[in-house]
Amino acid sequence: MFCDTGFLYAALTRGDRHYERAGELLEECQHQRVRMFSTWEVISETVTLLTYRLHSQAGIGFLDTMKPVLSLVPVTEAVLAEAEQVFRRHVRSRRLSFCDAISFVVVTTLLDNIPCLSFDEDFRGLGLTVIG
Repeated sequence: MFCDTGFLYAALTRGDRHYERAGELLEECQHQRVRMFSTWEVISETVTLLTYRLHSQAGIGFLDTMKPVLSLVPVTEAVLAEAEQVFRRHVRSRRLSFCDAISFVVVTTLLDNIPCLSFDEDFRGLGLTVIG
């Protein structure tokens, strides 16, 4: 499963409307020994969001607890170039972050279209399989 920022944030933020569902999905992944993937870009976005919306310890706690269980996919220059094209194609018609464009390319080209743990409608809009 590919983990995006919204999912990771929800899993660690009690006040998030998806907190309980994110916890259920994490437990299910752990129980079934599902390998969870992400990227450094998602890590960066998640740490920043946790730190800005909550507090610095939330960001550090994420780095200490969640980051170690994620398999981080290296983002190459080729992935970035393709992500730029995806971003350019879709940014006018939908709200799309550059991080989401990178995630899309990683999932579709490097991870053989694995399902994504996400609460982000942009992922569905791009045609990715979303579990949320």
